[in-house]
Amino acid sequence: MNEFTRNYLCKHMGINEAVIDYVSYSEDEIKPHFSELDTIREFNQFKVIEAMQFNRLSSTDFYWTTGYGYGDVGREKIESIFARVFRGESALVRPAIASGTHALNLTLSGILRPGDQLLYATGKPYDTLLKVIGTKGSMGGSLIDYGVSYKEVPLKNNLMDIEAILDSIEDSTKIVAFQRSTGYSDRRAFTVSELEEAISAVKNRFPEKIVMVDNCYGEFLEEREPLEIGADIIAGSLIKNPGGGLALSGGYVVGGEDLVDLVANRLTAPGLGKDTGLTFGTNRTTMQGLFLAPHITMEAVKGALLMGKVYKNLGFKIVPELDDIRSDIIQGIELQTEERVSEFCKGIQAASTVDSYVIPEAWDMPGYADKVIMAAGGFIEGSSIELSADGPMREPYYAYFQGGLTYDHCKLGVLKSLNNLYVKGLITL
Repeated sequence: MNEFTRNYLCKHMGINEAVIDYVSYSEDEIKPHFSELDTIREFNQFKVIEAMQFNRLSSTDFYWTTGYGYGDVGREKIESIFARVFRGESALVRPAIASGTHALNLTLSGILRPGDQLLYATGKPYDTLLKVIGTKGSMGGSLIDYGVSYKEVPLKNNLMDIEAILDSIEDSTKIVAFQRSTGYSDRRAFTVSELEEAISAVKNRFPEKIVMVDNCYGEFLEEREPLEIGADIIAGSLIKNPGGGLALSGGYVVGGEDLVDLVANRLTAPGLGKDTGLTFGTNRTTMQGLFLAPHITMEAVKGALLMGKVYKNLGFKIVPELDDIRSDIIQGIELQTEERVSEFCKGIQAASTVDSYVIPEAWDMPGYADKVIMAAGGFIEGSSIELSADGPMREPYYAYFQGGLTYDHCKLGVLKSLNNLYVKGLITL
């Protein structure tokens, strides 16, 4: 960091010189990791471009209609492109899908029927899925309400217990689900190779079972996606990795054509499926976001590496570790106290471009079991590929950092979070 930048950060952004020195030292230590990330970015960038070229993406695909959307040709083109990028037969990509949780709920409720069983193979799923399933605080309309049974297989030393997964599968088990990302846990994201081992074991013994992967936060982290290693269907959010910070809203489901059709029937209605539903002029930003996604995702991962290195050097436990293969964009930090989590997130908010003056507070957020504090000052509200952080107010008090459209913005998030903790006397450098 040159003196001009250093002086600017001190004078105009209120960052202590000791904090700048500490972060700069840590940054020098992580730069050797960047070349490997750039190799992954390059491959995925070419893959996205090829899918757009193969499907003859045209400027006319950005026009939009009204009413039922029967003539929304661009919508069909976008879904063909997503299917090719993620190596599926078919895709459902819609702005009407409100979130990753919504995409997962559509997938599960579209495929499962009364008497079927859902088996989660990666332990307890992310907090918002618990209400979808119906195991905690359901407001009605959960899977359990509709006669679907549920079982989960605990992790063994934070890894998938493949033998226990196989032993847990019953005749009624219809979907075996895997959550790729960390979620609100102390484990790292599962790599594609680890998922491949577990999915192959399931498919070899139970080829008729449907394998679903929650792909949120994991897109473009590796050269392969879950459908390439045996998964039948995946789901995720457009305001995470694949939206590239430009998608205004939405979610996606990609997989086998018959399965995607069932999900589409849940989104619209049986008999309508994918053939209706406007995209409301979002086709251009959805495609621009997808084009930028491989690059922006790796900017976020580089920022996560810096965040991890800084707090690891301070003696905090981090997940994933610095040398782990990264399979999502999230960097977890065990900050040990509620006050540290709060001040960390306030620092991230202060680094935001939008609503930087807002002070986040923990609150009873819909879908979560505990109070949650969220720092999210993005151009797209709730966009997790933009600079953001959150954490549930429960022991052992993890803060989860993710996103950043540029590495420089990620670095500012690191500086601001560390500065907040330093000036409050919550850490020493």
